[in-house]
Amino acid sequence: MLYDLKNPLDRERFKRRCNALFKKQGIVELSEKTIRSNQSNKYLHLLCGYLAMETGNTLEYVKEVFYKRTANKDIFVRIKDDELLGRTEYLRSSASLSQEEFSTSIDRLRDWSSQVAGIYLPSPNEEQFLASIEVEMSRYKQWL
Repeated sequence: MLYDLKNPLDRERFKRRCNALFKKQGIVELSEKTIRSNQSNKYLHLLCGYLAMETGNTLEYVKEVFYKRTANKDIFVRIKDDELLGRTEYLRSSASLSQEEFSTSIDRLRDWSSQVAGIYLPSPNEEQFLASIEVEMSRYKQWL
């Protein structure tokens, strides 16, 4: 369950729930959620979709290879020592990013795309360009 600790009612609910779990002495998980707007997620999706259409790659490939592994390796790529496999590499989810990390990752993708791929990715205020990308992505949906 999510609680907005800026809201007095949610703060009280959180305290009650936390105390109840504390009394049970079970195993619990506590984490802070950073909530990005749907607009931010949609913007990233459109940028990756446009890059996919322009390069002939799938949307998943662009998100994993171009966005996470190449343009934002230090943000997304993590190393972990696995008991069976030894040292392994895994990718963070973009959902786990703070708003600052998310903004930085998008800026880096736009810079990388322009400098390396020679493909301009629109800024968030270029609404007409973004709308045209959305239309094109709907046309190529089966290939993305």
